[in-house]
Amino acid sequence: MTLSETIDRLRTAHLMVRDANEWDGLTAALADAYRRQDDDLIEQLQPPFLQSWRTVTHYVLRDTFDAAGISVTDHSRPWGIATLTANGVSREPVLCRMDPTVPQHAEGTAAEGPELLTFAEVMTYYAECMAPLLEHASGQQTQYAR
Repeated sequence: MTLSETIDRLRTAHLMVRDANEWDGLTAALADAYRRQDDDLIEQLQPPFLQSWRTVTHYVLRDTFDAAGISVTDHSRPWGIATLTANGVSREPVLCRMDPTVPQHAEGTAAEGPELLTFAEVMTYYAECMAPLLEHASGQQTQYAR
């Protein structure tokens, strides 16, 4: 399966749950709750927001990832969607901008909260995470086909 086919399926699966405007609306509402430091609203919005992304990846896309030779395990970062692994290469798409200089445990702990990505940005980042997995898997498939 090509990167383009996999990303198309990934995008379609997420759009079956919500359209892009709904995803972006949830992102904006959660980001606004963080800016206003509205802990009650954050508690109300964050778990279902994260769970929606994670459920689509773990369950709806299971066959797609299996066909691509990618295993899906739990996230390791607070805003991670899942850990994707193929032939020893792992990537973790996340829902916010990442600062590589900030320790993992401190991500999104600033008073203003994490800088959440729009639906289009998440899909772009997801594709960037998947590219090395699929390239590596394609190389392995070619190697075994010989």
